[in-house]
Amino acid sequence: MEYAHLGRTGLRVSRVVLGTMNFGPQTSEPDSHAIMDAAHAQGVNFFDTANVYGQTLGRGATEEIVGRFFAQGGGRREKTVLATKLYGDMTDYPNDGKLSALNIRRALDASLTRLQTDYIDLYQFHHIDRATPWEEIWQAIEVAVQQGKILYTGSSNFAGWHIAQAQEAAKARHFTGLVSEQSIYNLIVRDVEREVLPAAQAYGLGVIPWSPLQGGLLAGVLDKEADGSRRRDDRAAEALEKLRPQLEQYEAFAAELGHSPAELALAWLLHQPAVTAPITGPRTMNQLDTAIASVDITLDADALARLDEIFPGHKTAPEDYAW
Repeated sequence: MEYAHLGRTGLRVSRVVLGTMNFGPQTSEPDSHAIMDAAHAQGVNFFDTANVYGQTLGRGATEEIVGRFFAQGGGRREKTVLATKLYGDMTDYPNDGKLSALNIRRALDASLTRLQTDYIDLYQFHHIDRATPWEEIWQAIEVAVQQGKILYTGSSNFAGWHIAQAQEAAKARHFTGLVSEQSIYNLIVRDVEREVLPAAQAYGLGVIPWSPLQGGLLAGVLDKEADGSRRRDDRAAEALEKLRPQLEQYEAFAAELGHSPAELALAWLLHQPAVTAPITGPRTMNQLDTAIASVDITLDADALARLDEIFPGHKTAPEDYAW
């Protein structure tokens, strides 16, 4: 496994992030624990979760599964750079969501309890809170850092100007601020190239792409369709038909290179500026193995140019839409 510093920090993390969103609703607890053990065995030290994960089992269920994994001991917590998130409403009460100082305090303590740990390595804002001033947010985070409950703070789903606003507010307080941004980013969805990636690079944030396979569209969807193994998803059907010509070229090119489509999509992300590590959310052990294999793939300039031809990206703003 390769490792990289998370943004401008001294923290070293694996170039694959183990996403846990499927743990519980899609993957049983014993299988989830087995996947986490296998990830550790192969050098993956970066685990990502969120307080709202759990879906049909209830919000918080995934963090509880991860917590019971740590409770088994054997250095499981010590081997893990643990990232979780807050923002989403956990109950119907008006202050059990967003980024108020009150919710930061309550949500953090609740996550620590569910995760059976006394600190979070990377505490991430799952979404921008337009109603709460940064002075309030940073003051609450500073208190949590002083208490030893948080080491680093990151954002998720922020626009470039949100990152700038957060960092300038933190700078005025002589505080570290954000060290990472978690955004949707893959060969198909490349909007962050306009402003989010440049902002992350300018402020020293590591980028953690989520949905690197775009809901399976970049994981060999046409081959799975042909052999009948593709899971039916009406929402994805329209996107599949729209992208079919590009996906045909993409899967053929992956075969030409000798890689699976999923491996190629993850490897491409690892070649992009500011990207620290993409999040893979395996439901099975094979999906974990695919993600880990992508780290060893090197793409030359011709291969990267061909992928840009199939899935055109964006220039940095304002050149993307102006002269």
